[in-house]
Amino acid sequence: MPELPEVETVRRGLANLLPGRTVLRTTTIDSPKSFPNAPNDVEQFLYEATIVGVRRRAKVLIIDLSSEYSLVVHLKMTGQLVFRGEDKAKNLEYGIRNLEVKISDPSEPLTSFAGGHPNDSLVGKLPDRSTRVQIDFTDGSHLFFNDQRKFGWIKLVPTTMVEQMPFFQKVGPEPLDPKTKSEEFTQRVRRRSGSMIKPVILDQAVIAGVGNIYADECLWATHIHPETRSGKLSDEQLNTLFIELVKILQLSIDQGGSTDRNYVDAEGRKGNYLKFANVFRREGQACHRHPDQEILKIRVAGRGTHICPVCQVVIV
Repeated sequence: MPELPEVETVRRGLANLLPGRTVLRTTTIDSPKSFPNAPNDVEQFLYEATIVGVRRRAKVLIIDLSSEYSLVVHLKMTGQLVFRGEDKAKNLEYGIRNLEVKISDPSEPLTSFAGGHPNDSLVGKLPDRSTRVQIDFTDGSHLFFNDQRKFGWIKLVPTTMVEQMPFFQKVGPEPLDPKTKSEEFTQRVRRRSGSMIKPVILDQAVIAGVGNIYADECLWATHIHPETRSGKLSDEQLNTLFIELVKILQLSIDQGGSTDRNYVDAEGRKGNYLKFANVFRREGQACHRHPDQEILKIRVAGRGTHICPVCQVVIV
C-alpha cells in the first residue's frame, strides 16, 4: 500500500493537470464497488462540475469540485490514477517517457501523468482489464482509475462532509503539517505505552500516512529498536523520533517517492528514495554506522522489519 510520500507524489502530479477541467461523464467497468455512488448524485454534482483543486489527507486523495462536492480516492493495494491529455499522440510518448525517465525537453509541459501500483497500465493503452473507472473531461482528456484487486474506491461526497467520513474521523494528525508538534505526537504514543513502538507509529490513529518503509527508517535514525515498548522511551527520544520522521518523509517527497517502479513525480521522474534508504531492503548489506555489521530483516507485529543489531537494541 502506498505511504504518505507516494500519495503526495500522485497529488502533486494531478494538481498540475486536473484543475480547470470539467467533467463530461464517467464509466464504471466491471466493479460497482470501485465507484459506489448514486447515479442521481453523479448526474447532479459530478457532471459539468469543474475541478478546483487536488489535496491529500493521510494516504487518501481528495479532488474538489466546483459543485461543492469532492471525489475521495483511496488507492489501497493496487490502485492507479492515470491522466491522459487530449493529445493522444503525445499521451503515449509522454507516458513512456514518464516510466523510462527520458524527458528530452523538460521545459515542455507533460500532458499525462501516472502513479500507483507497478504494471504496464501506467503507460499502456487505456482502458484495459484493470480499469475500473474512467472519467472523461469536456476537453477530450481522461482520468483512469485502475485497480487489479478491486480494493480501492472513488466516492463522491459533499466537500463539507469529507472530514466526517469514518476514515477521517479516526486518522491522526499530518506529520508534515506545521501545526503538528512533537508534543502531540508524544502524547498520542503515550496512549499505547504497552505496545511496541513500530506498530504504534504504523497506527494511522497515532500519526497519519506512515507505513513500513518510513517506520524502519526513522527508527534506525533514532537508534530505537522497533520492539521496544513505547512506555520505555523518554520524551526526548520520542521528540527526536518525530523530528527524524518528518525529515525522512520530506526527503522521500523531494525524491519523488520510495520506489523506482510505482510512482513518478510531477516532472515525470521516477521516485528514488530507496537509493537513500539506510535500512529498508538493505538486509545483508553493511550498516552505514557500523560497516562490520550487516542489516538484518526480522518480523515485528507481522511486518517485515529492517534493523541494525548494533545501532538498535531493545530497551527493557
